[in-house]
Amino acid sequence: MIARRALLGAALMVGSGAGKPPPEPNSYRMSDYKAPTPTTLNGAPALSTEDASRLWKSGHAIFVDTLARAPRPAGLPAGTLWHPKPRDDIPGSIWLPDTGYGVLPAIMEGYFADALRTATKGDRDRTLVFYCRADCWMSWNAARRAEALGYTKVRWYRDGTDGWAARGLKLERREPVPRPRQ
Repeated sequence: MIARRALLGAALMVGSGAGKPPPEPNSYRMSDYKAPTPTTLNGAPALSTEDASRLWKSGHAIFVDTLARAPRPAGLPAGTLWHPKPRDDIPGSIWLPDTGYGVLPAIMEGYFADALRTATKGDRDRTLVFYCRADCWMSWNAARRAEALGYTKVRWYRDGTDGWAARGLKLERREPVPRPRQ
């Protein structure tokens, strides 16, 4: 069992760009969102899987997935069936796809703010845990965005669903929070 955990940890480190992590930028990451990430968010250490699991078990945090969702391919003939790739998530999470880009259109800024307000029932002191996958800047950007909106207990789970699954923790199928029509 110990050897298996060591192998899982080593695999996760390899998968998450082991080596010296980059420093935190002063602003949002604007491109190359699938790349090694820093180990901190505004100087606070990222949550480990153990920390995230403890928060999840406590029921006192809202988990927010920000992984992007691929759009319907352009040029599909009318009437063509298309199904987006399914997303398995940390149980009880909300999924706010496409909210982790460096710049968001106004409609997406509103979607993000409204979804957080609904999830927290307006309590800006409620703990929010942002994640996507390992080496994903989407969750880092979204966590910073939540802080800019005045949320005071923002945490970042750097390893996301990759780290969660690597520890054998349960995932469940998730659909995104519905977006406003554009």
